[in-house]
Amino acid sequence: MLRRLRQALRRQVLFLMARRPELLCGAILLGVLLVLAVKFTCSRAKNVVAPARPPVRFFSSEAPVVDLYLGQIDQVERLKSVAEVSLIFLYAPWCAHSMAARQEVQLVAMKLAKQVQFVAVNCWWSQGRCRKQNRLYQYPTIHLFYRRYGPIEYKGPFVATYVESFILKVITPLTYLSSQAKLQDFLSYHEPRVVGFFQFNSSPQPPGYLTYVSSALQALRRDFRGAVRFGVVTNRQVAQSIRVQEEGSIYLHRRFNSSLIFPRAQLNFTSEAICRWVFEHYQSVIQWLQPPGTKSRLLEEELSKGPALLLFLPHDPLGSQPSALLQQIEDVAVRYHSCPSEGAACCHSVPVPQSAAVCELCLNRSGPWTSSGCSVPTAGPSRLSPVSCSSYLSGYSSFCQYSACCSSELTKEAPPDPGPRARGVTGLHCHTNKTLRFYLLDAELNWPLAMRLGASHKNSNRSSSGSVVDQGSGAAEVVRLGAPHNSSSSTSSKGMHQEPRDPERLFAAIVNVKEEVHYVLQPSHTPTLSLDLESFIVNFSTPYSVLRRHLVGQEQVQSDAPPLIADVTSSSFTNTVLDPQQDVLLVYYTQWCGFCSMLNHVLIQLARLLQGNSALTVARVNVALNDLPWEFMVDQVPTVLLFPRYRKHQSVKFPEDQPITLPNLLRFVLQHSDSVRPPRSAAAGAGEGDPGLLRAQVKALQAEVGQLHRACERLSQQLAQLWRDQRRLSMDTRTLETHNQELQQELRSLEEQHQHKSQQLGEAVRRLHELAHTSEGLLRENTLLRVLLRALRDRAEAGDEHSQGEEDRDSQESRDSEQKRTLRTS
Repeated sequence: MLRRLRQALRRQVLFLMARRPELLCGAILLGVLLVLAVKFTCSRAKNVVAPARPPVRFFSSEAPVVDLYLGQIDQVERLKSVAEVSLIFLYAPWCAHSMAARQEVQLVAMKLAKQVQFVAVNCWWSQGRCRKQNRLYQYPTIHLFYRRYGPIEYKGPFVATYVESFILKVITPLTYLSSQAKLQDFLSYHEPRVVGFFQFNSSPQPPGYLTYVSSALQALRRDFRGAVRFGVVTNRQVAQSIRVQEEGSIYLHRRFNSSLIFPRAQLNFTSEAICRWVFEHYQSVIQWLQPPGTKSRLLEEELSKGPALLLFLPHDPLGSQPSALLQQIEDVAVRYHSCPSEGAACCHSVPVPQSAAVCELCLNRSGPWTSSGCSVPTAGPSRLSPVSCSSYLSGYSSFCQYSACCSSELTKEAPPDPGPRARGVTGLHCHTNKTLRFYLLDAELNWPLAMRLGASHKNSNRSSSGSVVDQGSGAAEVVRLGAPHNSSSSTSSKGMHQEPRDPERLFAAIVNVKEEVHYVLQPSHTPTLSLDLESFIVNFSTPYSVLRRHLVGQEQVQSDAPPLIADVTSSSFTNTVLDPQQDVLLVYYTQWCGFCSMLNHVLIQLARLLQGNSALTVARVNVALNDLPWEFMVDQVPTVLLFPRYRKHQSVKFPEDQPITLPNLLRFVLQHSDSVRPPRSAAAGAGEGDPGLLRAQVKALQAEVGQLHRACERLSQQLAQLWRDQRRLSMDTRTLETHNQELQQELRSLEEQHQHKSQQLGEAVRRLHELAHTSEGLLRENTLLRVLLRALRDRAEAGDEHSQGEEDRDSQESRDSEQKRTLRTS
């Protein structure tokens, strides 16, 4: 059946092609083109594609690292069984991060080669098993295995000290606490601590001990820094000092609230459950932040939780004991979070009029209001009436710099709060609505971030104790942050010694992402950081904060002669733009804005026109390099704003639908500026005779226009001359081109003649060579003929002699025969 169908289909195709031969030709041509395309494509691919080079060893042969550069991931299991702790370094040979981390891993391997098995695997080679079995999205990747537990991925910076610290934490996940002194020292740190009670008398491995070790390793998997440290107690008397009676109990130490014991009756006793329970209930007053160095949202996630105090200080991950500087910071953080036992209600900020002298205000909804030793006057002589906090939130102005803190849950019997300045930093966490989160960062690794926040290269400009330089204004104004402190607040609870600070690598800043502000603490000559830090925190937490927003900007360039257009920076913005005696026309631009650079000539002409007016300033600000208060920022560049004098809050924006030209800008300035527009009385008294300053400006404008016309005429004349010169040059060019063409033709004819003569000469030479060869052949033939003739002649002479001899013999024979016949006859 199929055979018949194929035959019928073949007959139909042949019949169709016989009726339409062009279809047959098209099919043949298409087939030939397809075959040629495939052939050329395959031949080109063979020439372009080259096999990858085989990988080579990535680590040095002297380093104690097993380098599986062929991607033999199947050999890792065998190598892990050799040591108790193994480090697996997965890399790509082309990756710059892998190359940088290679040096750090080699340094660590030199020190810990006897305790840890270091293995490096090439997970990029396409023929290796590591590439086929694993899908890695970043290189390098470090995995640690503690015996059979793992992998524990290392997510920290690829620095030798950090990697070594993490390995040591994996090697010793538990701290053995043999005495009460060691236990108390273990629990004295601000970091969360977990203690497990296990007795090894009955068995070498008590029930639950391995689970407890796995939970410690599980915590390292969640936090590479090991902020939550795990300890183990084997003595019952030591365990009873922390009120742990039952063997196998897990104790979570908390500094501010009551400590907890793992509820084995409600939760399963597994490593995942223990680790989850610890991280859900632990308390930490300070946290280390370490961005991994690649794209990360770690800072964004932490800063979005609220105001944050970022402290950049030198850090040694391998240090067994924290430095005195770190202890001071920990002491301030602990006292900041140490709230009274009864607890105070958190306050809520409300704005108040700018003319008010604001201290902390406490308001009780159920009773009369009380204040902390100060009053908040209103516009009249009367004082505030007992109202609720919500009534203050009806309006808000961007120029109001004052706010009050209202507490709505104070009881009538509660004494008035002494205020944050008198209270100091102790318990300030519960008495303010500006709750701070403390974060520590390694200055050596994160100093570029500190410089972006305002840290200087040399930190040479210092203020006095507890003072902050006002970076928001252009003047070198120093705001005193001194606040009374008790004697206990200046010393650490651990009795640490005072050590001088290194200003090159010490920086503190408060960042408030919600308000889009941050404040910088300038260190002083005091030997301890606690006084400066406490004053910094207290002044930030007060309802009326004396801190000024730090604005990162360019340095102000001092010049003797006043510039035509003033360049505004973050430091000079307040003195220049917000000067109440000046009308300021401010232009926002950036260095990458091409249209902004095209407006420079317009601004220069406008500044020259208005140069005689001392009450108006033309300025510009580069918003890409200078931070401004958020109420003075713009959404697009270029943007022109006019800040009139005495009415800075009534700034006017240049219309977006109009082109930024000189007439439009001048009309905009004349319409909204009082310093350029003449007074009405003067204009009315002068009538049509003297328009005042406006006439002078119009005359100056007319003079500029006349100069422009004259310059335009000169330019048109120059253009006409240039056009004539260009036309003459074009004619000369055409003549030269024609002459060049003729010369080219003559050159081609001479070349043809030379080629023809060369051919003729070659033919003649060839014929001469042939004649020479022929003559040589004839000479050889002539010589041969002579030799032959001589031989023939000699042969002829010899033949004649021989014939004569034969004739003589014949005659002799005939005579002899005749004689014989005669004799016979006779």
